[in-house]
Amino acid sequence: MSLPPLPHPAGPAPACTCAPPAEAPTGGGEPDGAAGRFGPTHALILLIAVLGLGSGLFLAGTELETVFALLGGCGAIGAATLTAAGGGRRLMSLFVEAAVRSGAGK
Repeated sequence: MSLPPLPHPAGPAPACTCAPPAEAPTGGGEPDGAAGRFGPTHALILLIAVLGLGSGLFLAGTELETVFALLGGCGAIGAATLTAAGGGRRLMSLFVEAAVRSGAGK
């Protein structure tokens, strides 16, 4: 038993009106909301991914030194990517904040 074919419209489909058109950012600098792109949820996801990857590699029989080297390389690549994408300002501010906190004993 076969089903009859579905009817198709004769002309072109109407334009979708469900989303407003994207606006270009005004002025220089970053677009609105760019400062909040990397938040606590992203940090938690990265933490779980790194812990899962490290645990999986260790359980698969990889030497611990190799696991640390691979995860360190992944961290270096991530830091370089964030630095290149953000102009280095945000990453540098994180390093300065960590250095100040460690110097203050917090």
